[in-house]
Amino acid sequence: MSKAFNSIKQGLQEAIAHAEGHQPGVRIHRPRPVDVRALRAKVGMTQAQFAAQFGFSPATLRHWERGDRRPHGASLVLLNVIEHNPHAVIDALAL
Repeated sequence: MSKAFNSIKQGLQEAIAHAEGHQPGVRIHRPRPVDVRALRAKVGMTQAQFAAQFGFSPATLRHWERGDRRPHGASLVLLNVIEHNPHAVIDALAL
């Protein structure tokens, strides 16, 4: 097999091992789910305000709140941080 194929194969095997938590010394953080509607109510913002303040599209926010979709990836991480300390995120984004 070609050198390129072997390199791609090795990368894919490493990615699978990482995703399955089989990499020694690697801890995978999986953010917990967030009730976006409750979070928005907690910070006292309308959908438009919340979306604008934290960089989400209003349509995406509506889908999350209706349950049509669930936040994932970086959005879910950001929502967890907002839930923990919304003022720190607001301050950081104001820079």
